[in-house]
Amino acid sequence: MEFKHKSVLLEETIENLNIKPDGVYVDGTLGGAGHASEIAARLTKGGHLYGIDQDEDAIETATKRLEIYKDRVTIIRDNYENAVGRLKELGVNGADGILLDLGVSSYQLDEAKRGFSYRTDTALDMRMDRRQSLTAREIVNTYSEGELFKVIRDYGEDRFAKNIAKHIVQAREKEPIETTFQLNDIIRAAIPAKMRAEGGHPSKRTFQAIRIECNRELDVLRDSIDGMIDFLNPGGRFAIITFHSLEDRIVKTAFKQAQDPCICPPDFPQCVCGRVSKGHVVGRKPILPGEEELEENSRSKSAKLRVFEKI
Repeated sequence: MEFKHKSVLLEETIENLNIKPDGVYVDGTLGGAGHASEIAARLTKGGHLYGIDQDEDAIETATKRLEIYKDRVTIIRDNYENAVGRLKELGVNGADGILLDLGVSSYQLDEAKRGFSYRTDTALDMRMDRRQSLTAREIVNTYSEGELFKVIRDYGEDRFAKNIAKHIVQAREKEPIETTFQLNDIIRAAIPAKMRAEGGHPSKRTFQAIRIECNRELDVLRDSIDGMIDFLNPGGRFAIITFHSLEDRIVKTAFKQAQDPCICPPDFPQCVCGRVSKGHVVGRKPILPGEEELEENSRSKSAKLRVFEKI
């Protein structure tokens, strides 16, 4: 199956990156290279794009798609949390723009064998990087009831997290939970029938939670933002597209702290903490998809783009 992914907020992202033809740009979530190809097309031979992704299928597809720009593109297989370190190893000391398009791609959801979707019956996997050992199967079968409850509550924001965790532990005592549909049945049984008719598929929140845990998605995001802001050249911009409230909250908070880092009490006549602003958030509110994009791509409905500009 070809790695396909409809790039969300494509025009808005490219516009907000303020691309300079001779600039250095980083796409930390390369995917199918939808955003990357638009960035590369705007660069001259003096400019360069570094594309990073941990998914081998994404790397293969992006390499083919960006072949025509190979003189100005370098592709790296890694998690974006290691982007700054990897780039410094290559002699790159700053970027004029950085992009993160978070979450799971359309390809990963639609490719049954990856085990991301609750809509097809396959082995529980959910690894974005199949070189790692931790899988969704291991989480479901080895985490304690308390650990499962915390994951589903915190990352899935599911009000039935406690009951779902309890049902998972009870079910695996009889036999290991191996497939997505096995897990679906367990989740369905843990949610009252009246509630199952509301709010979409009953497995949606739990699958999201397990995927986030498996790939350390929120920890990676939280730990990467400051370092990436520091890596920007003066005037450089950092664009992040999020797809659920947990990611957006992290980005919003990190950008605000980078803009207003002072921790002095508000009644102090002047700042004495010595923390200096790194730049400013572009726009008062996040950028959302327009009506046309929402009609064309249903997966864009929860997308939010936030942008930070370095001083």
